[in-house]
Amino acid sequence: MNTQHGIHGIHGIHGTNAHDGHDRASGSDIAMAQLLELDAEVLASHLAELTALLADHADPAPARILDLGSGPGTGSLALARRFPAAEVTAVDVSPQMLHRLRKQAAAHGVADRISTVEANLDGSWDVIGESGPYDLIWAASFLHHVADPARTFAQAFEQVRPGGLVAVTEMDFFPLYLPEDTGIGRPGLEARLHAATNTQPPHEWSDHLKDAGFTLKERRPFEIRLDSTQAGPSLNAYAQASLARLRSHATDVLDADDLAALDALLDETQPHGIAHRDDLRVHTTRTTWIARRP
Repeated sequence: MNTQHGIHGIHGIHGTNAHDGHDRASGSDIAMAQLLELDAEVLASHLAELTALLADHADPAPARILDLGSGPGTGSLALARRFPAAEVTAVDVSPQMLHRLRKQAAAHGVADRISTVEANLDGSWDVIGESGPYDLIWAASFLHHVADPARTFAQAFEQVRPGGLVAVTEMDFFPLYLPEDTGIGRPGLEARLHAATNTQPPHEWSDHLKDAGFTLKERRPFEIRLDSTQAGPSLNAYAQASLARLRSHATDVLDADDLAALDALLDETQPHGIAHRDDLRVHTTRTTWIARRP
């Protein structure tokens, strides 16, 4: 896994063409799946708002939905809830992710409506097309990982029915969680961490969608701010997992004092650590593009 895949966007593994060995891939998949599930739990209100926006654009309601780079299925489950008559096909390169998705689908009582396909989207789409054409294609924090986005958008165009929709979502970067002054080290630690590790420009898919033949219906930026009450009881675990992931890329870009302060905050045995703080919040920005095939 390279640094860009590990940092830029919360889907830190999807879209890669190969794993670096089964055990490493399995461990990485489990950690990423847990982070994605925490993201969906803490940001449940945003996910509900986003699927409601899709329902407003979809006429009629979609009967077949394709979830590209599904991960553990947080998007698939949200879409199955929003569209209770729809069948969802979830595609991912990771068998561990898809196994977790199937377990979650069974636990939520929608296993009969969510099917999984293990496939590398940089390769053949033949097996994906077997359940199409689709009324809605969903790709959340995924398309920046494919080798050739233009090809992927062209393939999506072929898989969606005329009048059908494609919805692409990207997060600008990992959320912010900490107060300016954490009481450990110099104030502004998290801002410096983001400045040092967020080195990629924001993704922009409008022209790719148009070039593939889609008609762009809406480009909607979302700014999400949640306090600890709104974020719910999973906030500490979410912040811990997210900042630990950023820490793994910070060794060579933060000074020693900041690294020591971050390590102290990530120490779950310490009462002032992220795992036990009551002053966390979530601030993140995400953008969704909704387009229609004429």
